Order: sequence, then structure tokens, then C-alpha cells
Amino acid sequence: MLFSPEQIRKDFPIFERTVRGGKKLVYLDNGATSQKPNSVLEAETNFYKLHNAAAHRGAHQLAEEATQAYEGAREIVAEFLNAPGGSEEIVFTKSATEALNLMAYAMGNAHPGNRFHLGPQDRIVVTEMEHHSNLVPWQQLCDRTGAELAWFEVTPHGRLDLSAIDSVITPNTKVVSLTHQSNVLGTINPLEEIVRRAHEVGALVILDACQSAPHMKIDLAQLGVDFLAFSGHKALGPTGIGVLWGRKNLLEDLPPFLFGGSMIEMVTMRTATWAPVPQKFEAGVPNMAQAVGLGAAIEYLSSVGMDIVNNHERTLTEYLLQKLNSVDDLSIVGPNDSEARGSAVSFTVNQIHPHDLGQYLDSQGIAVRTGQHCAWPLAKRMGVPASTRASLYLYNNEADCDALFNGILGAQKYFGSF
Repeated sequence: MLFSPEQIRKDFPIFERTVRGGKKLVYLDNGATSQKPNSVLEAETNFYKLHNAAAHRGAHQLAEEATQAYEGAREIVAEFLNAPGGSEEIVFTKSATEALNLMAYAMGNAHPGNRFHLGPQDRIVVTEMEHHSNLVPWQQLCDRTGAELAWFEVTPHGRLDLSAIDSVITPNTKVVSLTHQSNVLGTINPLEEIVRRAHEVGALVILDACQSAPHMKIDLAQLGVDFLAFSGHKALGPTGIGVLWGRKNLLEDLPPFLFGGSMIEMVTMRTATWAPVPQKFEAGVPNMAQAVGLGAAIEYLSSVGMDIVNNHERTLTEYLLQKLNSVDDLSIVGPNDSEARGSAVSFTVNQIHPHDLGQYLDSQGIAVRTGQHCAWPLAKRMGVPASTRASLYLYNNEADCDALFNGILGAQKYFGSF
């Protein structure tokens, strides 16, 4: 069957509603969160209706069913990512933000002699295009440990400047943490050279895949990174669920950062030992229904095919860029073509503040994102106080891009009349 975004939309009940006085919803804020298909809503609801109990607790039938559903979702995620070590390498968190904080806090808990221990002699490397969730935790870890924070700069065209890679990733570098795809620029970063240099000096590579895992095929066996995080709600799944993948031998050496029920092996009044991975990192009753919903979301994406999703978005992004580049006084923030870029497109329109443009577009039923997009240092580097972002997904089509184009023209006419 041929891919059809119009047919896909029928699986998403939110597109049946109207907004702002009966206007059709044109949803172009997928970089912030995606909409949810019926299969995801039903999976989460059915868990509560039929199987609700605490996973990994209790010997009764409902507890067994809850555990099977929860662990089944873990297996689905492992297969989706092609995790080399299988489902034991998948840790469920409440978000990608928590997954990245887990890494930073756990490393801060590492004692001398542990491979994750950091001190003033060590360096952590990030990039100027990071979301705050992959910048601030490392800033704070450096403050706590005395480690040095360094970063790759971004060129005026929205690409990482790797010209000085050997002096950024130095022999004392312990961690390189970067985004796979920028949530502002859409830039897809060249991992091969970065991973090669990081491993050459013995550093670990942590990948923020929030903007890539929902949109392209991820093969961990080929990427070469050591840890990866992504969020469920950007991948058609529920809120309240995220994923941290790590190589099993590394997860085994990484200290836990939350303590409590289900993450322990043995407890006395003075000591405790930890359960095997991944349970070591999943203290407390987990977000079971959300994990099951994420499993359903990944099954939906897999049924469409991630290569098909990616090809559709690439074609649609080319179309959107062509339309936007024809608008007078509009400037794309980041790559101006579809080469090594995803479907998040940020832009400014002279004389119209992004917030004003966003409100005007909203009056036309068009949902976009405005502001610094949780990437203040990047906005400063690109020389823009704020921008408007349109981000596409599998249910968007050319008509959505046309609506945005016409909305921008309407805004120029409206604000030009003052």
C-alpha cells in the first residue's frame, strides 16, 4: 500500500477537531510533542482497564500480566533500536531529560577507581546546539566535580565546526554528549568522526536522539555510541516515558542515581546492593501504562516503516524550504537545504516578532513553536533573539506547508498595515 499522510491522519483522533472558530488544525509543532494514534490511546487505556497492577511486584495474575506488558514494551524498544545486548540494555525513565540527568547524576555518584568518576583533571564535551536538557546537567556536573566543560562551536550555516576536533576532544576527555539532530536547526550531526575521535581518547559518547529516533531508522549496532536517550511523547507515544539505552557492560559499572524499591538486590540496616541492569536504574513503581503506550507507538511507526517516514519527511522538508525561501524578508535559521538535516525548520521574518507571528498563525489554526526552543546559547550564536519553528511528521502533507506559507504572507500583510 502506498504511503498516504491523509490516510495516516485518520488514525489520529485529534485531527477530527477544529480550532479557533472552526478552522482546520494544521499541526506543525512535532518537535515539541507529537500527536497520538488510536492504537497508542487504546494500549494505555486497556492496560488500566484490564491489567492494572504493579509490575515486578506480587504473585497474582494481574501483577504477572502487568510485568509481561511492561517487559514486552522493553523488548519492542530494544528491537526498534537494534540494541546489541537486547532488552537488558533498555532503561525506562520518565523522559529523555531524566535519562540525561540520570547519566550526569550517576557519574557524579561514581567513586574514585570507577570508570565514570570525574575530577578536575577531566573534560566533558558538548556542542553549542544542545537543548538545555543536554547542556545544563553537564554544567552542573562540572560544578560538582571540578571537571572542565568544552564545546564544539556552530558555524553561521548551522553546522558543527569540527576543524579543531583534536583540540576539543582532548586525551583527558571523559564524556562527549551531543544531539543527533538539532531541535532548532534541523541539522543532523556527523557522528562517525566524533565517535572515532572520542573512542580514540577513551571517552564515552552519549547521544540525544529526541529529534532523530522518531524520524529515522536508528541502528545502534552501526552508530557506535555508548549511550542514547529519546522521549516517548515525540515518537507518537505518551508523555511520562523516556528511554535510556546503554551498553550492558557500561550500565553495570554505572552507579544508580535513584534508590528505593525494585532496584535493590539485598538490604540490611547499613548496606544495600543493587539489582541487575536495567532494574538497577528503575527505582519505584514504573510508568507501566506509558511504557505499554510507547511500545504501541513504536509498533505503529514500525508498521509504516522508518525509512518511509524519513523519506516522506525529507521530501516534505524540501517542499517547505522551497516555499519559505520564496518569502520576502524571511530567513532560515540553519541549513537552507535538505542535505543532512531533519524536518525541524526555524526562521525569522523581518519586522515581525516570532511571538507575534506565532499568535497570528494560531489565529489561522496553524500550530508552530516560537522562542529560543530551550537552546539559548544556540540562539545567541545564530544572532537571533528568537525564531519561529515548524516541525513536520508523518501525518503532515503539502497542504500543511501551503497553509504555513499563506499564513506568513497574511501576517506580513496584517502587520505591515500598522
